[in-house]
Amino acid sequence: MEIRRFLALVALLAGVVACAPAVEPPSTSAAAATGRGTIVLPSGIEKLVGPADQDAALQAYVDRVGQRVVAAAGVSGFRFAVLDSPVANAHAVQSYVFVTRGLLALLENEAELAAAIGHELGHLVQRHAAQRARVRQGVLDAAVEAAATSGSITVGRAVAQDGLLALRRYSREQELEADRLALGYIVKAGYRGDAMASLIDRLRRQSALEAQIMGEAPDIGDRLSAASTHPAPVERTSAIAALPLAGAPGESNQKGYFAAINGMSVDDSPSEGFIRGRSFLHPTLRLGFTVPPGFRLFNDSDGVLAVNRDRSLMMFACLTTPVAGPLDDWMRNKLKPTPTDIQTLEINGNEAAIGARPRGSDTGLGQARYIVIRQGTRACTFALVSEGADQDRQIEAMVQAARTFRTLTPSEAASLQPYRLRIVSPAGSTPAQFAARMPYPDLRMERLLVLNAAQMPADLGSRSEIKIVQP
Repeated sequence: MEIRRFLALVALLAGVVACAPAVEPPSTSAAAATGRGTIVLPSGIEKLVGPADQDAALQAYVDRVGQRVVAAAGVSGFRFAVLDSPVANAHAVQSYVFVTRGLLALLENEAELAAAIGHELGHLVQRHAAQRARVRQGVLDAAVEAAATSGSITVGRAVAQDGLLALRRYSREQELEADRLALGYIVKAGYRGDAMASLIDRLRRQSALEAQIMGEAPDIGDRLSAASTHPAPVERTSAIAALPLAGAPGESNQKGYFAAINGMSVDDSPSEGFIRGRSFLHPTLRLGFTVPPGFRLFNDSDGVLAVNRDRSLMMFACLTTPVAGPLDDWMRNKLKPTPTDIQTLEINGNEAAIGARPRGSDTGLGQARYIVIRQGTRACTFALVSEGADQDRQIEAMVQAARTFRTLTPSEAASLQPYRLRIVSPAGSTPAQFAARMPYPDLRMERLLVLNAAQMPADLGSRSEIKIVQP
């Protein structure tokens, strides 16, 4: 992660302006040290979507499904790959269609995978990205011309706002068009037509679960919004249900699909570190820390973010280059506006410095603290922000959480392994027993049901095989 991006978040939340060297998440140097394996994407594309997963058999399976859809679509020259990410998503970039490990874990069969691939292929075939870029440029040109002609910036802004709302509506229409194209592709390829609707339902339920984990209303993803660039799931499923091919017969190949994903990691890669409850643990960099109760951890290529329901935030990342000299000097020289009350301290044997957001940079966003810690030749940073009536207690709790930063022992680091998806028979165990085996601190049954596209626990007992996540 670059320091300008790390501090841009802080600036947005707490009025700090970035002026420092590059920063990376606690993963990049580890990836360089351990190697990424043999499956490597073109560098320009990898910068956009992230690295490819290194399971060659899984890559080959997804490519076979993709090529089957391509043949049905009557096009050629496209490639398909799995991204090394636990977040359920799919991308279309240039001639590539990508699905993540997270999406593969969520889907129930090969037909749904074909539907996801077909949707992204539809975007590529219709050149939707290029069309949106042209429309967006037209909106900007019109806004500039309106401002110049009228002599009013307000008029230019109004034109831009109207144009951007139209662009969002245009983007939603493109999504629905990609759904229609995908449905035609998968039916022609011999897959079940209802896989398109079931794919959307998988994504809707995952979104509702993620909202529940964060304490949001589960139906937040179903709400229609004029500002959204994507249609709500109910809009997509209604549009698909009206199409003649929606109920077309065909194969689903759940057995082959389950065989392909059995044993697949559903975790971050070891080079990114692992979230274990309220703790972040990095096996390669051998570091870890624990956030306060009530905080949720999110691990991303930009760093590690912890969020509380009151919107208190902790952001963690590591610098790409060593910090020469005292850490308090680095804080004075590199963070602008310069933090106040800078103090040096020791955190579990590591040199550290802490400072506060200067009062003169008050943006009405409460309190902020900045902490930099030296671990050997590496330096890592915490940005802590809290607001509201409880901000004093929360900021102190986050400072104490930063003080849990420590170096893992070699045996601790070696014992850290990713969680994996397993295909098992439900015979001999109850749904409650399977839920209890899920390695998560909460919502275990809800996670199990979403993972298996089940509405209620009793549905699991009627299956010949189910998915479960195990350490």
